[in-house]
Amino acid sequence: MGPVEFDEAGFRVRHAELARGYGGAGDPDDPAMVQAMQIVLHLPKVDPPPRSALLAAAATASVALCLDERVGPDGEWAQRYLAWKRSRIRKVTRRARGAQWLAANEVDGVTVDIDGAQARAFVPGPVGEVDPRIKRLQIGGTDLDHDEPGPADPDLPVLWLNSRLGMTVGKAAAQVGHASMLLAGASTAEHALRWAERGFRCSVREADARQWQTLADEVARGAAVAVRDAGFTEVAPGSMTVIAVPARSW
Repeated sequence: MGPVEFDEAGFRVRHAELARGYGGAGDPDDPAMVQAMQIVLHLPKVDPPPRSALLAAAATASVALCLDERVGPDGEWAQRYLAWKRSRIRKVTRRARGAQWLAANEVDGVTVDIDGAQARAFVPGPVGEVDPRIKRLQIGGTDLDHDEPGPADPDLPVLWLNSRLGMTVGKAAAQVGHASMLLAGASTAEHALRWAERGFRCSVREADARQWQTLADEVARGAAVAVRDAGFTEVAPGSMTVIAVPARSW
């Protein structure tokens, strides 16, 4: 994904909406009307991408959709986006390959490619009304080996995963998607603009116990933001899953 082209005034309006936070409306009485953002990871059978790059693509796609001009006032995605953002934030990660991946790209959303790893975030909507091209895609059952991507780019935000939780790639993708949104919303409009100019690229890394404690201290000081999971899948409620650190150059 290259540099994002946008109208600065419109971007600031969309950022202000994101910065207001999420939730407040609670869940609807009908479970089928629970709002969720679907994320699809491109996982080809041969030569799958590195785990860290794929997670970075998922995180970038999530925040890019939330600041896309089509979710802004009078945008074609605005109503669906706001219905989700103002309820309890949920993301559902699926996987696709071949023709499934091509079909998924026909559904409203944003696709990101980071170093050959591809993920698509879709315009949110009720879980009972997911497009058939997405609904048929498998949610679990596949993981990727942990890789060693090397030092993170100092000009990019870093999303640190809590390695002790042992999250699957699908769970981790949803969590870094939350983290990128939280970081953008917690950032000043100027920093968000700078990030947008770099296509919302980010680095995803794993933190061991010692690193995690240092990062938690940064959260306590207000220098980083943390994702605390609701505990619907894989981890205990309230678990701190990801800590997002702004780019050092910010």
